[in-house]
Amino acid sequence: MQLSELLKSPVRVQRCAGRVIQTELVVQIDQRDIVPGDIVYFSPGDLFPGDVRLLTAKELVVSQSSLTGESGTMEKIANIREDRRTPLLELKNICFMGTSVVSGSGTGLVISTGSNTYMSTIFATLGKEKPPDAFEKGVLCASYALICIMVVVVPVIVLSDYHATHNLSESIIFGISVAVALTPQMLPLIVNTNLAKGAIAMARGRCIVKSLSSIQNMGAMDILCIDKTGTLTMDRVIVIHHLDSWGFPSERVLKFAFLNSYFKTELKGPIDDAILAYVYTNGYRFQSSKWRKIDEVPFDFIRRRMSVIVETDLNTILDDTCPGIETASCVITKGALEEVLNICTSIEQIDSGVTAALTPEDRSRVLQKSEELSNDGLRVLGVAIRKMKTKNISMSNYTAIESNMVFLGLISFFDPPKDSAKQALWQLAERGVKAKVLTGDSLSLAIKVCKEVGIRTTHVITGPDLEVLDHDEFHETIKRVTVLARLTPIQKLRVVQSLQKVGNHVVGFLGDGINDSLALDAADVGISVDSAASVAKNLADIILLEKDLNVLVSGVERGRLTYGNTMKYIKMSLVANISSVISLLIATLFLRFEPLTPRQLLTQNFLYNIGQIAIPWDKMEEGYAKSPQHWSSKELPIFMLWNGPVCSIFDVATFLFLWFYYGAYRVSASEFFHTAWLVEGLLMQALIIHMVRTEKIPFIQDMASWPVIFSTITVTAVGIIIPFTPVGKVMGLTYLPLSYFGFLVILFLGYFTLGQVVKRAYILTNRQWL
Repeated sequence: MQLSELLKSPVRVQRCAGRVIQTELVVQIDQRDIVPGDIVYFSPGDLFPGDVRLLTAKELVVSQSSLTGESGTMEKIANIREDRRTPLLELKNICFMGTSVVSGSGTGLVISTGSNTYMSTIFATLGKEKPPDAFEKGVLCASYALICIMVVVVPVIVLSDYHATHNLSESIIFGISVAVALTPQMLPLIVNTNLAKGAIAMARGRCIVKSLSSIQNMGAMDILCIDKTGTLTMDRVIVIHHLDSWGFPSERVLKFAFLNSYFKTELKGPIDDAILAYVYTNGYRFQSSKWRKIDEVPFDFIRRRMSVIVETDLNTILDDTCPGIETASCVITKGALEEVLNICTSIEQIDSGVTAALTPEDRSRVLQKSEELSNDGLRVLGVAIRKMKTKNISMSNYTAIESNMVFLGLISFFDPPKDSAKQALWQLAERGVKAKVLTGDSLSLAIKVCKEVGIRTTHVITGPDLEVLDHDEFHETIKRVTVLARLTPIQKLRVVQSLQKVGNHVVGFLGDGINDSLALDAADVGISVDSAASVAKNLADIILLEKDLNVLVSGVERGRLTYGNTMKYIKMSLVANISSVISLLIATLFLRFEPLTPRQLLTQNFLYNIGQIAIPWDKMEEGYAKSPQHWSSKELPIFMLWNGPVCSIFDVATFLFLWFYYGAYRVSASEFFHTAWLVEGLLMQALIIHMVRTEKIPFIQDMASWPVIFSTITVTAVGIIIPFTPVGKVMGLTYLPLSYFGFLVILFLGYFTLGQVVKRAYILTNRQWL
């Protein structure tokens, strides 16, 4: 709850202010503070904070995939009266909580929030489950394996004990105790403590974890797909050029770009801020106060441009802004160069201001100039206008408005690469995480920025080129390329899915825009930033409070450390529990009494579990976080087959020593046998923790953290002392001779020696330990 307070999703709301005179103000509040009756303003990328009745809508297209499960979109209209028989999700004048704006803008009255929304009524009964990841599947497989062992071993132990004691009830209770001892009871506690500890540590590093299981995936991630803008660059653009169609500086191009940004209200971004700042700081006076805004066509990721419709007094047009027209109304369009050129039929001639037909030669010249600027690392936008009569403006036909336009020229921007990006990408590469750049910008600009930050650009491709590839070529190309430019949101999704399914990679996606939403949802680890669009933050598993890849580097390390400590517990628990149960089975087959009473067995198991609580605070070996850590369901059975019998060998050695040296096979010596077996088993399990936690020689080449050492010493001391206490007498334990402890020293030295030999052989064979 404390971490969630760091994440804010602001919503623009119209509310009343003033005690005496009520004044309507538009303010930004967190979406959690929205109440019925609020009038909210929304634009592309926004999530609806409640169920909303539309009041106004401009080219509004909404994605309802969170409710319908379908990737399609739906157009919404405010001024429509729906029939009562219309299905709820097909109502065009209602937008539902959790759905998002794809394009367009509008306002709406909030009619319900929280548990009263349509989404809440659905998920109150159904819930939204995410498919299990590799780690969850692995834990499930291990659980099934333990159940299978339990089903086989426990009945055999019950029958053997009954054959020796002829007491069915005692035998059943003993069998239940063995089943309990076989179960890794601390698994939920250890895993969740590991994840929660990792989440808190990542939060200190300005990285908020929304989904705890994503920390495991962060550690396994081997490919990171990143957007260019704001991630590799500073996202603080500055204007460099304002050129006409021939490449000469033009104040006229700057003027209309300024008016477009000045009157733009929906989805205002760094580009608009840069234009306004450039005009104000360089002393230009474009007299924006003499212009009036009529309407605007919002930006969307299909058109990749936006337009404003403005008008001015007739005496203002003496500077030939709209010469020869009785009214002074203009459509001013700014956007991606190719998309602006596509709606232009004329081009303004140099100096004269006279328009002529846009020829293929003109188009080629403009695109060539744009390519030159992009090669210099600049982002290029086109500017166009259309002069029109006010009476001919049809607000419902925006396609007609953005047509037959006059191309004015280019305006270029520079978004400097981040100084920290190159170092962060190098650190990620050192840790086995390959970076792929997925961007909607031009290829030449993407290549320029990638070279600046050290990403290889020998294999690159664009979205249109991807579309013409067949199925096999597509996947082979995605596997090879490092830079993919001019991608649509659907293409970003296909790239992520190809890397996951065909490449068998664990894929992270770092994005902050509306066009990144599909890829964020599909990625194994969806990563966004606090300043991202609401829909992106909603779909992300991890939120970076700083738009800096170095924050991600520390997150990757923390994910791997969390994964490593979790694997320590799982492996040591399985080895200790299974070897203990096998030893109990062997002892039960030969003795005429139980090797341990149920009370003693559960006490031993309880003390061992207490000793494992400190594992989340253990450290990992220095090189462990240098490579991705993948879960393998085949690894655990092999690990148990290699290491489990080592423990059982020394348990059997203890059994033989007690049998032949002390003659403890008689029923009269059962208390002595119980005490000796309990102490040996507990100390053996405590030592297994140190054998499994490192691939080096424990206590010599690598020491555990002090919490683990302290817990081990405590449990060991309790195990040795308990037979000499009143508690031991209640449990049926007795004193042990000093000679037995001398035997245990020799036994554990042998265990360490053989265990280390088996460990080295296992590592040489399987190339890993944890």
